[in-house]
Amino acid sequence: MIGDDTRPLPVAGPILAGALVVAALLALPGQTVTTSYPNDLFIFLDSAHRLVWGQVPNRDFHTALGPLTHYIPAAGYWISGSLGAAMPLGMALTTLALAPALAHILASRLHPLIALLFGAFLLLILAVPMNLGEAITSLSFAMFYNRIGWVALGALLVMYLLPRQVRPYQERLDALCATLLTVAMVYTKVTYGLVALAFLVFMLFDARQRRWAAWAIGLTILTALAVEILWKASLAHFADLVLAGQVSGTRGAVGLVLGFLRHLADYVMFGIVAVLALWRTRRFRDFLFFGFCAGPGLLIQAQNSQPWGIITLHAGAVVAAEILVRTQYARTASGGGSLSLASGSVFLLFALLLPTTVHYLMALGLHTTLAVTRSGQPFGLPGLEQVRLARLWTPGDYAFTSAYLESIRKGGETLAELPTRPRQVSVLDFANPFSAGLNLPPPRGDNAWLHWGRNINTEHHLPPDQLFKDVEILMEPKWGVNPGPLRSLYGTYIESTFEPVRETDAWIVWHRRDSRAGEMAESRTSSGSCPAEQASASRVGAGDGCPQ
Repeated sequence: MIGDDTRPLPVAGPILAGALVVAALLALPGQTVTTSYPNDLFIFLDSAHRLVWGQVPNRDFHTALGPLTHYIPAAGYWISGSLGAAMPLGMALTTLALAPALAHILASRLHPLIALLFGAFLLLILAVPMNLGEAITSLSFAMFYNRIGWVALGALLVMYLLPRQVRPYQERLDALCATLLTVAMVYTKVTYGLVALAFLVFMLFDARQRRWAAWAIGLTILTALAVEILWKASLAHFADLVLAGQVSGTRGAVGLVLGFLRHLADYVMFGIVAVLALWRTRRFRDFLFFGFCAGPGLLIQAQNSQPWGIITLHAGAVVAAEILVRTQYARTASGGGSLSLASGSVFLLFALLLPTTVHYLMALGLHTTLAVTRSGQPFGLPGLEQVRLARLWTPGDYAFTSAYLESIRKGGETLAELPTRPRQVSVLDFANPFSAGLNLPPPRGDNAWLHWGRNINTEHHLPPDQLFKDVEILMEPKWGVNPGPLRSLYGTYIESTFEPVRETDAWIVWHRRDSRAGEMAESRTSSGSCPAEQASASRVGAGDGCPQ
């Protein structure tokens, strides 16, 4: 039976301790083990390498993701000096950075049992190296920014509840925590940030909580101004967002319906608890809040390449269960009934949260075990010896992944055979593994990744004289993720600006001609159509996702 406790909640300490444990499980082995999406991992290892070399996101290379998405692996790389530790250590640091906000919010607003369950749920989502909704054996740091966004947004939504007991500096701590979570979302992936800001505006209409919400909005604006003073790339980031949005910004009604059907069980369980809470409170504002959890969450999920995971539903169910606990306890204390309804709602909440919590705990433990035992084959480049591909009972095409990494290894060998050490190497495919893997000076002005149909297509793309402006060596794979449509789009410019210097069974190596030839060729860019059979030639659903 669920009881009530108005004493200081013994929740913050266990949540902070849990954050330390999962961060240690990630960081201490100093290895990255993946079973899927290695091409996506190359994006973040390359950006970590770029930042260590002094580049700045959106100023020195194009990306539709927020700068924190690139600074997180860069921090891990800078501290450890190892690309194998870049993602695990970066995510461990992120977990520790967000844990105090999670601890304060959950401890101050939720019954201890609910707070501990939801805290474990959020921490494991944040730390686990896997794409939400995939198998335990599908280990990958691909699309890790979505997990940061979901966790931050889920914790922020719990602030809809009034604190169970107002403590000293409550409003100040609320404002700081809300600001931290909102800023993390804005500068990781702006989609989450926009929903977070909309929620803060919604909270302004609650007279009991509008002060911390107003402070959070103000502090977020001040933080954005301070970041812009240092970053000086907000407009460039907006331009990159617009370009990516023109390619893949719309999913349409079909995508939303399919997303709803994939999450039907979650919607039903969320709906049961939400209806019970509305039956108790009969407040229109509560109805609007539950609608906010159900609607924007579906819109976000439709933009992501993840088969499952509308975490706003779980946050909404947590709020509904807490409302039932509070109202039912008040009725019981006045002699109006028992706590059976509250207990039932908490059991339903356990059924919603516990399977996923166990699922991600097992996946995190599996990654730690594989990393400690150095399982799997290294990626095949000198700088990536601590990044390994493991073969488990993984859904998907392992043969493709293995062959893709083998082609990368052959590309590294081909570059090593050139008469002079290469510089400013780029790849006419999804991502560039060679700058980081061979510790080469990265080019400037290019794109962090090229995913056909996601951030580039025939109509919307960077001009070739901009994309290849600082490239000295261009690696063209004969087989890969999506080289075909890219070759069709940029082939004329490549042939006029670069010359082939080596060809193997896997790669064509192009070297930039002299500068005068390059200047003459700039007017010969190609924006011709891409053959229909190549328009969907991307071989993976990675990067920032692809239509599914």
